Amino acid sequence: MFKKILIANRGEIACRVIKTARKMGIATVAVHSEADTDALFVELADESVCIGPAASKESYLVIDKIIAACKQTGAEAVHPGYGFLSENAEFSRRLEEEGITFIGPKHYSVGQMGDKIASKKLAKDAGVNTIPGYADAIDTAEQAVDIAKGIGYPVMIKASAGGGGKGLRVAFNDKECLEGFTSCRNEAKTAFGDDRILIEKYVLEPRHIEIQVLGDAHGNTVYLHERECSIQRRHQKVIEEAPSPFLDPATRKAMGEQAVALAKAVDYQSAGTVEFVVGADKSFYFLEMNTRLQVEHPVTEYITGIDLVEQMIRVAAGEKLSFKQEDIKLNGWSMECRINAEDPFRGFLPSTGRLVKFQPPEEGDGVRVDTGVYEGGEISMFYDSMIAKLIVHGKDRNEAIERMRDALNGFVIRGISSNIPFQAALLQHPRFCSGNFNTGFIAEEYPQGFDASMVPHDDPALLAAVATFARKRYIDRAVLIDGQLAGHGRKVATEWVVVMGGKQYPMSIHVIEGGLSLKHADTTYDIVSDWSFGDLLFKGTVNGKPVCLQIERRGLRYYISHFGLQVEPMVMTVHAAYLLSLMPEKQPPDLSKFLLSPMPGLLREVSVVEGQEVKAGEKLAVIEAMKMENVLKADNDVTVKKILVAPGASLSVDEVIIEFV
Repeated sequence: MFKKILIANRGEIACRVIKTARKMGIATVAVHSEADTDALFVELADESVCIGPAASKESYLVIDKIIAACKQTGAEAVHPGYGFLSENAEFSRRLEEEGITFIGPKHYSVGQMGDKIASKKLAKDAGVNTIPGYADAIDTAEQAVDIAKGIGYPVMIKASAGGGGKGLRVAFNDKECLEGFTSCRNEAKTAFGDDRILIEKYVLEPRHIEIQVLGDAHGNTVYLHERECSIQRRHQKVIEEAPSPFLDPATRKAMGEQAVALAKAVDYQSAGTVEFVVGADKSFYFLEMNTRLQVEHPVTEYITGIDLVEQMIRVAAGEKLSFKQEDIKLNGWSMECRINAEDPFRGFLPSTGRLVKFQPPEEGDGVRVDTGVYEGGEISMFYDSMIAKLIVHGKDRNEAIERMRDALNGFVIRGISSNIPFQAALLQHPRFCSGNFNTGFIAEEYPQGFDASMVPHDDPALLAAVATFARKRYIDRAVLIDGQLAGHGRKVATEWVVVMGGKQYPMSIHVIEGGLSLKHADTTYDIVSDWSFGDLLFKGTVNGKPVCLQIERRGLRYYISHFGLQVEPMVMTVHAAYLLSLMPEKQPPDLSKFLLSPMPGLLREVSVVEGQEVKAGEKLAVIEAMKMENVLKADNDVTVKKILVAPGASLSVDEVIIEFV
């Protein structure tokens, strides 16, 4: 077994590998960019080596620097994690030439299966079902359009060396194909250093279901059941679960056996994933093979009890698999939510900055948190937006959903925005709960985007009652402050009004043991809690049932978050509420004459010039953040008056880029 391994990655996955290596008694080396000097994975590793500037192409993607770090530290093997060089055959081959073990498949397997064009041909030869498409690299956007017409729209345009939703578009017509090809090629070149693009038929109403495989150097290959990954936004997975609510045992077995056949065809030796697109009739087609560890691997670990990182290390060290196919059981149900630094209420734009508060739910009892950040750390614009993975396990799917909803309630993040409200909304959507969904679910259910009105709450008056509970606690403390004039103590009202979401909730208060009894209309809320000032988590019982929500005092308001709903109620006297109702509403400023940056990022391109007349829908500028291109288009017909920022500039949120006439 290895004595020391190097992790050629960063963030959450680097921390994850370090955790298993430490359990196995293996020392670890972290390589990091200048931007990651103070990162959690650097602190957790036994040693660390800085390998360059923040940009990935100058640090994490430079093979020579990683090999030099191995030699400098005496690392015997390299775990690549996912992304970066994890599916780079040249990296695997170079390590092998230097006598350093790659903790992953052999370079020839990476070369064959890491390349989507080659892998599709091999899958066909191995008897695996494949999707109709064009399996050679495409040179121009015009050629892409001709090919797409031949296959028939819609088509999927994707980078040959891609992954994680980078370099991937779906086109329904010639215009979308032209634009999609160009964007995919640009993203692929930036993220992977490989701008080859392929096109294939896009299956309508598809499910994305993948099979986890594991092979050793002694001819043993098994599959570890499936993962359902159909809940996606812009082709990036949002919620994953294992097993799939759609598959039956026969289809599971057939898919697993095809995945194993493909792995054996390329002498696959490590953990890998064979991805399939599955139709409504349970027909399935090979999509691609990821020759690395997947982001969503924890759900497989939960239902099988197998540590995939440990198995990768043992296989790389030459050990045989210690189990056979019949030994792999399916235990319960697991789900994973990707917690991303993005604002779901602003089109899921990236959110960067300092994590003022980062308090994930406690691990244990079916809850696991994989993360690479810490409170006070910085979320950088240079890397992807995922800051944590929240994973749960239950005896069945319903229990897993409830456990995830409760865990999201207790996940505190401040300083940046996160997609937790969106995750919570998905988990209570009827279609998701029924298991009746496909990869188009989010686009179909949220065609105009996501806003607060799409986060339903069974009982909003409950939130008003909790706000009143908190307000009463603050007032009770104020009454006890020394130095008040004798005989003129503050009189605390028992009738209050909570103004929330444009509505008023009258509340009557009565003290009970351990808390308060609050009445709104015909409903009584007996709240018992030891909550104290400053606690962001409010835990207690309401009418005897446990409740956990987030609450924070912000001036005259109380920010409350529960099951994804975020509200800012004001608790006031009856007279004050009446006076507030008489106040005129402040109108927002007119910003229609400006193009504002919707997020922090790098201005890659300004597509217009001063004096140009622009039609609605035309491209104005391109911003890059967290390895994704975001194209800004004109909402209306406008004329460009002035361009205030040049390409290459770093933008802040709401910074003016272009002024219109």
